[in-house]
Amino acid sequence: MQKKKSKKLWLKIIIGIVLAVVLTVLGYVLYVVLSYSRIEDNTKLDVNGTAELNMLKTDTEYTAVTYNIGFGAYTPDFTFFMDGGTQSWANSKESVIDCINGDIEILQEYQADIMLIQEVDTNSTRSYHTDEKQQICSAFPDMSCVFSINYHSPFLFYPITQPHGASNAGMLTMCRAEITSAVRKSLPISDGFSKYMDLDRCYSVSRVGVENGRELVIFNVHTSAYGTNGDLQKQQLTKLFDDMKEEYEKGGYVICAGDFNHDFTGNSKEVFNDEVPEEYTWAAAFPDELIPAHFIKLTDYADGMKTPSCRNCDKPYNEDCFTLTVDGFIISDNISVEYMNVIDTQFQYSDHNPVELKFRLKK
Repeated sequence: MQKKKSKKLWLKIIIGIVLAVVLTVLGYVLYVVLSYSRIEDNTKLDVNGTAELNMLKTDTEYTAVTYNIGFGAYTPDFTFFMDGGTQSWANSKESVIDCINGDIEILQEYQADIMLIQEVDTNSTRSYHTDEKQQICSAFPDMSCVFSINYHSPFLFYPITQPHGASNAGMLTMCRAEITSAVRKSLPISDGFSKYMDLDRCYSVSRVGVENGRELVIFNVHTSAYGTNGDLQKQQLTKLFDDMKEEYEKGGYVICAGDFNHDFTGNSKEVFNDEVPEEYTWAAAFPDELIPAHFIKLTDYADGMKTPSCRNCDKPYNEDCFTLTVDGFIISDNISVEYMNVIDTQFQYSDHNPVELKFRLKK
């Protein structure tokens, strides 16, 4: 009799534990689903900072740099769980601050007039709630700043060993001339469950006056990568290019830059690696056929394409890491190129290298 009571008690305990686990999981899934939202398309963005210049001039050399700073986590030894590595947080808050300061030093060294920066955290678990936007903007007090949120997730309990947590991040556009207005444009994303794991993808459009009465229109973009099929990436680029084409047809100068999550040159995987793993579907060749007339994808590197712009982070950085170029510039043909190259930082502060462009606005 006593044994039967004991068995019933253990059975009740086991059933209770199972029910608790199931209810916890269901409750968490419900929390993630109910917390999910997308920022509305065509959202007006605030312009902060006091720019040194009122407007830009034609036939004057300017420098632009695009740089994915990897939320301040990617020291050379950092590996990321979504790349096949083990970490989901930066090594420490001090490491995040040091990486962002290193990024700032690079940007200051190249004295860029326009900076397009991706993966800038403002209040994320993974970067110890460091306000990277404030850290960067305060280092450039003579520039206009526009911030566009593209990642605002609830607390994610994956991976179990070190949950990625809540994320708040975006793209930062900065200019030495006054940005007169800016808007956030939503990109198409997956309708399936993967949308809860992806960013709230978007691009920002910032306007800068030019002395001849026209505008320089700056597009800052970060398209989808993980778990994304080629059709969705093409939908994203099609919307982006339609807007760029419209600005050009209105007489604007157009610069688009960022992290395209494509093999930007179409062959950088083969150039920088002896073998190309088949699973890297996010690194498909850039669909050049989508680029509209009067626009040029810049791949004429000053060093002859000796420096990749991105490393895969399944292991610490070394010469055997899978590398390629996914970052770059696409510009309208009323802009002339003086120089363009990937800056070799040896991935000291990010899993990306910056790309530098020197250009002139044609009269």
